[in-house]
Amino acid sequence: MLTDKKGEAAAREIEAWANRIAGRLDLGLEITVYDEADSNTYVLRLAKGARVLIFRLSGSQVRTDGREVECERTLQRKIQDLRNLL
Repeated sequence: MLTDKKGEAAAREIEAWANRIAGRLDLGLEITVYDEADSNTYVLRLAKGARVLIFRLSGSQVRTDGREVECERTLQRKIQDLRNLL
């Protein structure tokens, strides 16, 4: 479980988690997270220079026990995707 909170409080915890992971992989990467309450998702915006990649994690992904590894793999894959953007 990444967080047991909801809304903006959860978004702040997810952002801190994502930035810890990004800091290990790419120091110049900036990640921001916001709550998309209408769709019960969290939107993650990865940016490095002029390159930006946006993706979502569902509320159930971030609030279900045992899915941390899945979320981390997804984030790492998206960081790699951002690196590969032309």
